[in-house]
Amino acid sequence: MLGSMIGAVELGLLYALMAIGVYITFRILDFPDLTVDGSYTTGGAVAAIMITHGYEPWISTICAFLCGLAAGALTGLLHTKGKINGLLAGILMMIALYSINLRIMGKPNISLVNTDTLFSAISDNSWVFIPVLAVLVLLVKLLLDGFLHTDVGLALRATGDNARMIRSLGANTDTTKIIGVSLSNGLVALSGALIAQESGFADMSMGVGTIVLGLASVIIGEAIFGFRTVFQATLAAVLGSIVYRIIYALALRVEFFDASDLKMITALIVVAALVIPTVRRSMKQKALARKRTQELLVAAGSKGGQA
Repeated sequence: MLGSMIGAVELGLLYALMAIGVYITFRILDFPDLTVDGSYTTGGAVAAIMITHGYEPWISTICAFLCGLAAGALTGLLHTKGKINGLLAGILMMIALYSINLRIMGKPNISLVNTDTLFSAISDNSWVFIPVLAVLVLLVKLLLDGFLHTDVGLALRATGDNARMIRSLGANTDTTKIIGVSLSNGLVALSGALIAQESGFADMSMGVGTIVLGLASVIIGEAIFGFRTVFQATLAAVLGSIVYRIIYALALRVEFFDASDLKMITALIVVAALVIPTVRRSMKQKALARKRTQELLVAAGSKGGQA
């Protein structure tokens, strides 16, 4: 039980960067970006192929991040300059990345077993591995928080809230959208590169369903921890990723579920995360309405007694 929970926390931290990336497009830009299913694999593919060809793991990881930035920028250009619907632009880029990733890897999967990676020295020691990952994720989170408070970051946030208004103030919303989608996919690719190194392989199918995992993490984090400020929202995405992995690990311990039920469990978790807050809000509103009705009845009764 303890081992599975530690493993869940490790995976949660590795996927946290992907969750932050999804948060940028899903919450900040309100952009339905499906590119992440492809850019996640791109990150793993670039890191794996470079490491196996003798490049330093940290250089390979940075290159994976840069390739993710490029993939996101292309999606942003298709949407803003090509005037293609955002959802369709993401789908088109995701399809294109499948062939690009296969070109990069040269084969369906690449093994990193017995190869030096960023985690070679610490992956066998969870009590060191988790703090190192936590520091890395926290550093990226704080850098993103700082960026979102710059002039460009504020323009990015304003574009998602009201693009027409920010255009009237002279801001170029096309540029901010491209920056936001690019940064999102860069973080997703970085997550893919780290997970490929931790798991010991990169595979063509590793990115399937990534967008659902990211949305689940963001929604769960917001439902539990709130999202009133940028700092709180990005922290909620990180913690939501960890909570999601813990819930998933616990669900797999139920005899009814098998390892092959991953997609169904993910769907159930997302549905619960979406429905429970709505039900809670509805119950609070009904309770307030009943309380208000009782107050009005009491006030009416007291007036009638005085008359």
